[in-house]
Amino acid sequence: MKRSFALMLVLLLPPVLLTAQDAKDENVSQALTAMVASAKQTPEMRWVDQTGPVHSLLYAGEDYRGKPTEVFAFYASPTTLGEGTADAKYPAVVLIHGGGGTAFAEWVWLWAKRGYAAIAMDLGGSRPSAPKFNPETGVPIANQGYPANTRTRLENGGPNQGHVEKFDSIGGEVSDDWPFHAAASVLRAHSLIRSFDDVDAERTAVTGISWGGYTTCLAASLDDRFKAAVPVYGCGFLHEGESVQKPSIDRLGDRRDDWVAVYDPGSQLRHCRVPILFVNGTNDVHYPLDSYQKSFDVVPGTKQMRIEVKMGHSHPAGWKPQEIGRFIDSYCRGGDPLPVPVTPQIDGEQVTLQYTIAVPLKAASLHYTTDSGPRSKRDWQTVPAKIDGQTITAPKPPADANTWFLSLTDTRDAMVTTAVQFED
Repeated sequence: MKRSFALMLVLLLPPVLLTAQDAKDENVSQALTAMVASAKQTPEMRWVDQTGPVHSLLYAGEDYRGKPTEVFAFYASPTTLGEGTADAKYPAVVLIHGGGGTAFAEWVWLWAKRGYAAIAMDLGGSRPSAPKFNPETGVPIANQGYPANTRTRLENGGPNQGHVEKFDSIGGEVSDDWPFHAAASVLRAHSLIRSFDDVDAERTAVTGISWGGYTTCLAASLDDRFKAAVPVYGCGFLHEGESVQKPSIDRLGDRRDDWVAVYDPGSQLRHCRVPILFVNGTNDVHYPLDSYQKSFDVVPGTKQMRIEVKMGHSHPAGWKPQEIGRFIDSYCRGGDPLPVPVTPQIDGEQVTLQYTIAVPLKAASLHYTTDSGPRSKRDWQTVPAKIDGQTITAPKPPADANTWFLSLTDTRDAMVTTAVQFED
């Protein structure tokens, strides 16, 4: 069925925010209602393998070019690891891989060891090889989802995850658009994991890395059932600034604005009411710092930020920060929240910052750069800040500093940062 741009737009808007002007006619309204209802219903699924600590399954996805699809996923929980208790109900997390990635067995295993039920799906229409474990330790082999030639294309898989599917498919039918399928597959995985016997459906979260962080932004804007969301690297405003995605968007020509309005998270995060923690590095070339801050700014709900100086960009680097788990714990397991800073203020020759904490601070720092040129290549300077009661003070950034922020680290070594300040 052909769907107009207007319909594509409303498909990605939370139904509670729609007005009569958004739904221009009864057919559009009915199509939207059907799509939302479908995504929030438990999809059909079948187990592929339940013999090991990490289980494999297939679940129903959106139609692709008029044909039904299945999505592959790994699932693990304390129960599958043999560490659960009778009748236990665990919080759950949906894990979204980045570009070129797949479902990672080690990722769901890590979250199961944390006490969560976890599901990680493949968003490229394929399935990875069966999980492999160290025979002595029982720990999953690292990076076993790579290389791509170890994966098998599903007979009824959805779109591949290439640039053509992500960008150039915009227009006409949505059934060949990768962002549409990615968002739908995440929502369906969420509905599925909520239905499992060992899951507490009211304590669920989502996190993703790179393109998975991008998709996390979409999912958190579409699905208010999540209690927390953590996009790593991925953000919106990819059509601006220095993002490596910008040329692909610009090449869309007269379809560019349509892609931005429908699929750029900057257009959708304004609807996000799920508490969200943005995690990125100062020098990320895929999701640059100015686009990241703009994405943070448009979120109207609860939001926090963790910017690490020169954080690496990879799946292991993306799931490593302990703050991801601690943020999700604070909403899904009653864990102590991360420090919460307010906007820093320049007072004479000092920067001052107020904050609230549940766990005492151990350190604070001012980070700034005076470099120009591409943000991904700028060097950064770090200056210790002073903690005095509920106030942090640091020297005012140099006059030629163009970008700066403060970090706060508590006694758990959990670090958060203020919003990034730009002077140019």
